[in-house]
Amino acid sequence: MNRIVKHRIKILLIVVISITGILLALPREQRFGYEYSLGQPWRYAPLIATYEFPIHMSDEQREMKRDSVLREFHPYFQLRTEIGRQAVEHFKSDYVRGAFVGVPERYVYQMAGLLQEVYSTGVMDHARMDTLAAQRYRGIRVLSGTSATTLPLATLFSPGTAYEYIQRRAEFPGDVVQRLNLNRYLTPNLLFDSIKTQLEVEEALSVLNTNVGMVLAGERIIDRGERVSLRQVSILDSLRKESERRKDDGRSALFILIGQAGVVIAFIGMLLYFLHLFRREVFADIHSVALIFTLITLFSVATSLLVAHKFFSVYIIPFAMVPIIVRIFMDTRTAFIVAITLAVIASLPLHTNYQFLLTQIVASLVALYTIKELTSRAQIINAAFIIVLATWAFGLCFELAQGSDFGTLEWEWYWYIGLNGILLLFTYPLLYLIELSFGFTSSVTLVEMSNVNTPLLRMMAKKAHGTFVHSLQVGNLAAEVADKIGARVQLVRTAALYHDLGKTLNPAYFTENQGGGINPHDKLTEQESAAIIISHVTDGMRLAEKYRIPKLLRDFIVTHHGCSMVKYFYIQACNRCGAENVDAATFTYPGPNPQTREQAILMMADAVEASSRSLKEYSDATITELVHRIVDGQLEAGCFKECPITFKDIADAKQVLAESLKTTYHTRIAYPTLHTTSESEEAAPTERIGLFGNSWTWKR
Repeated sequence: MNRIVKHRIKILLIVVISITGILLALPREQRFGYEYSLGQPWRYAPLIATYEFPIHMSDEQREMKRDSVLREFHPYFQLRTEIGRQAVEHFKSDYVRGAFVGVPERYVYQMAGLLQEVYSTGVMDHARMDTLAAQRYRGIRVLSGTSATTLPLATLFSPGTAYEYIQRRAEFPGDVVQRLNLNRYLTPNLLFDSIKTQLEVEEALSVLNTNVGMVLAGERIIDRGERVSLRQVSILDSLRKESERRKDDGRSALFILIGQAGVVIAFIGMLLYFLHLFRREVFADIHSVALIFTLITLFSVATSLLVAHKFFSVYIIPFAMVPIIVRIFMDTRTAFIVAITLAVIASLPLHTNYQFLLTQIVASLVALYTIKELTSRAQIINAAFIIVLATWAFGLCFELAQGSDFGTLEWEWYWYIGLNGILLLFTYPLLYLIELSFGFTSSVTLVEMSNVNTPLLRMMAKKAHGTFVHSLQVGNLAAEVADKIGARVQLVRTAALYHDLGKTLNPAYFTENQGGGINPHDKLTEQESAAIIISHVTDGMRLAEKYRIPKLLRDFIVTHHGCSMVKYFYIQACNRCGAENVDAATFTYPGPNPQTREQAILMMADAVEASSRSLKEYSDATITELVHRIVDGQLEAGCFKECPITFKDIADAKQVLAESLKTTYHTRIAYPTLHTTSESEEAAPTERIGLFGNSWTWKR
């Protein structure tokens, strides 16, 4: 299995995981995605009924009607006649046993008659009677056998009211009633029948008609910009309930899933096709593809979760963060396409809310306009502020276009956008996490690493000062070229500082660090010298890995010489031993050749700057000839075959390098020597030149 096939299998796996995660998070039980409130303008397209459905009462109306029905309802009770009979018999038997000493017999039999009268009417538990009164029931249905009799609640007794009733009806002194101890014989004989009551309640509510009308298929429900009336609220509520009822069908849920999968796969596929056609370098980098689909998946899932669980408004999610991140690590066009793809997929749970889609497109475009290359934290703050203002302005214009006025604006939406801007500030720390997770290097990191006070660069300045100065000058030259041809300026400037890092291990073997006329190569063979010179590449890689230099910069260390040769020692060896006896591989750098335009720029700037130090005369002609000879030699050797640099880029690079070197090595005026009067008289001939009002004597 070759490398290309493995790469595409990895991409396919990333895409499948992304699509699966998005589809699993998308809510399929909430197809009705409209948001509306009484008196507010309808922000969506005209809503037309696609099927017939009834208009239901509102929850408040239905509850009022239900309460009205229940107030006319009578709960069911069982009249237990045996309880009353047993209580009377118990009373009489107690009298026979002498429990009521001194009470005349006629009083006892009169009391027994009153007990029978109370029990025949019905005695109910006191707590149950209070509950029925609180629920405003007017009466009860008393079951006796197969028949039921309606009794007003006011005619029934509780044990307490039964005692009071008997006490009022008794035709004997009150102390006799107390001696009879009636509380022992007053027990509830009306028992609540919960099963019968529940059945009758359900039957009464089943015939309750909660429909107040019907909407026919094809009927217009509401138009865009129209204010939502009370009747339309009822219709929209009914449409939501009907939609939820219909989604219970398994086939309906399957169709929804198929539709969602179709939309997601279509836009993900178009994004991949764009990368394959127009951004091959991004498509070829598995880390870039992984980052893009990770961002799309995370933000889409977050949107679905907010919609499904209604935590907050989806407008607090900082979608503009995605194009900013992609722009920083990749390019503007890729960032824009990714932002559009994300906005479309994230809008799926929101049904037809195109305001959300337009808002995210506006925020993404403004984000791309405000941040070209991130080099400081202040840029994130400025970008967040501008994005919030632009989004507020768009939202205001959108609402006014929909028929709203300043008195009916949804101010809550503006608070959500403000919170969105605050969350955008977390882009800066998130960049650091992305760099660690995906192996990217942002411009902010490059700026931080270009600080010459970092420990590694301070070590280079101390141990190999000449190399350090050379690196600074190469960085300046490379930055000028990168700016001219539209490459990454900060990248080449920072890479130039680290490209000769390996020379710090053996600084004396490199001419820029030598002094006092001592050259250690004089004691070595050409092969040994070449090995030391070439080793600065491998030594640089080891140091870079030790100090955790990003891979993006490490690549410059191995490509700044590419597969070129150490020609000085190679030619010496050929002259001494004969070309046929010299192994060219011994004098060749391990490579590879530059893979990017920035690496090619550094190779040219490094070779030109180093060679310029050997010029005996710094004239325009000699500098131009040097630049053309060096760069054309690299081009002829095939150093730039593997990078996307053009002939025009190379021509512009040669022009910039020559002009920069001319400026660096420009001729300076030699300051004259001030002679005394006697010396001036002896000097002949002379010419006086006035400079800033002073007179100087120049000797011809």
